[in-house]
Amino acid sequence: MAIPRLSSLMLLSTLFVISISWQASAYSAPEKFVQCLLNHSQPSYPIGPAIYTPNNASYSSILKSYLRNLRFNTSSTRKPFLIVTALHESHVKLSVICAQVHNLQMKIRSGGHDYEGVSYVAEVPFFILDMFNLRSINVDIKSETAWVQAGATLGEVYYRISEKSKFHGFPASVEPTVGVGGHFSGGGYGNMMRKYGLSVDNVVDAQIVDVHGRLLDRKAMGEDLFWAITGGGGASFGVVIAYKINLVRVPEIVTVFNVTRTLEQNATEIVYRWQYVADKLDDDLFIRLTMEIVNGSGGDNNKTLRASFFSMFLGDSERLLSVMNKSFPELGLKQSDCMEMSWVESTVFWAPFPYGTSPERLLSRNPQFHKHFKRKSDYVKKPIPKAGLKWIFQKMIELDSPALTFNPYGGRMGEISASATPFPHRAGNLWKVQYATDWDEEGSEASEHHIDLTRKLHMYMTPFVSKNPREAYFNYKDLDIGINHNANVKASYLEGRVYGIKYFKDNFDRLVHVKTKVDPSNFFRNEQSIPTLPY
Repeated sequence: MAIPRLSSLMLLSTLFVISISWQASAYSAPEKFVQCLLNHSQPSYPIGPAIYTPNNASYSSILKSYLRNLRFNTSSTRKPFLIVTALHESHVKLSVICAQVHNLQMKIRSGGHDYEGVSYVAEVPFFILDMFNLRSINVDIKSETAWVQAGATLGEVYYRISEKSKFHGFPASVEPTVGVGGHFSGGGYGNMMRKYGLSVDNVVDAQIVDVHGRLLDRKAMGEDLFWAITGGGGASFGVVIAYKINLVRVPEIVTVFNVTRTLEQNATEIVYRWQYVADKLDDDLFIRLTMEIVNGSGGDNNKTLRASFFSMFLGDSERLLSVMNKSFPELGLKQSDCMEMSWVESTVFWAPFPYGTSPERLLSRNPQFHKHFKRKSDYVKKPIPKAGLKWIFQKMIELDSPALTFNPYGGRMGEISASATPFPHRAGNLWKVQYATDWDEEGSEASEHHIDLTRKLHMYMTPFVSKNPREAYFNYKDLDIGINHNANVKASYLEGRVYGIKYFKDNFDRLVHVKTKVDPSNFFRNEQSIPTLPY
């Protein structure tokens, strides 16, 4: 995908004049912002059809169509005064420049899976730059690469790769409606990470619109900025338009299984053993462990813990059984538990759609479930003692609602330097923890109740997780660990450091230096963005 040139010298000069004068402007009405967009729109790519105000009949549906957490779909949630559904790169450039002219906050949304709604909610007047129309995917099997625009979903990426080859795939999330822009820029977890690392470990180029409205590729932006947007969050530095990725090789047949065990079925012993083998298994094997509370044999008053061992194996079932019998016989995996399929079919299975669902389902942008939820994260560096597991399980039964998911490390994750990308959680970690609570009840009381349950389980896990800092995964956005809402540069840096060290550890300071260089006025900001240096 070539970098498009500006369509005219007139547009270039207009953008330049605006970009050097915006700082002198005070806040102005949204109507003037709209006029700025319309006045400087290219005739060949008019921006008018991409603008949605509350007066537009489609405004509400556009806003809600990529709103994945129902916690932020309430009458009291502040709504954007405008949504720009960019249809062309020039619309992104205009949005960036005109927002600066009129001193307006911009939120950038690609797929809407931001756990805390940071991409579509704000405490101050704001507009959304929605990228869902910029979703082209150009797969080149000969070079084993693909250019993927930020508004594409992972399901679309998987399907388009499978159209061209049954021997290629890409390591990224198991949720097909996640948007590429946020997922890649924050790291990108998936069930092939033990074999191929994170999504960003396989990104080789990118396109970004910077604070001056320039469209830059890797060569033009320089290695520091390219490094920053491959794991440090693109929205702190500009608007990522597209990423170029290296495809990875997958076998024609892969094998999946989902085996469950309750406490009565020896789950404690099996989970305890999982801790010692999950990161040391064959690199082709990934076994995710999810623990949740379910009704026991005695009904609602008899709760028990159910452990689910959800696996992806890059090979056939015969080899998988050989690996499991040697390395993890405690699970008791049988041939009847194993399902062989193509790689793209495995992405459907992991979504999870019902077994046998056609891969075409990956092209749907509608998530299977709409729910209220809260997520938190942790990292574990030492196996949890058996007594500790029993105590945690008892606390989970008392709380009832929150679930725990352990995603194992090892393999490629331990081979890549912690400073290779902004994502620092590499060697030394055994697995990543996700805390997950979902609920259907409406209202603030229900939200406060379930969020409190999640926080309690997070607190109970304190003795068993990383310390100084207590690490967290940036793509599992969690505003509990710190919010940056201070316009004062020094205060902003101090606030940003609180969550920044947890997300990025020693890479935080380098991210701050890059941010200060490319966006010194801190235009690209949100509740957990990278701050600038306090000069």
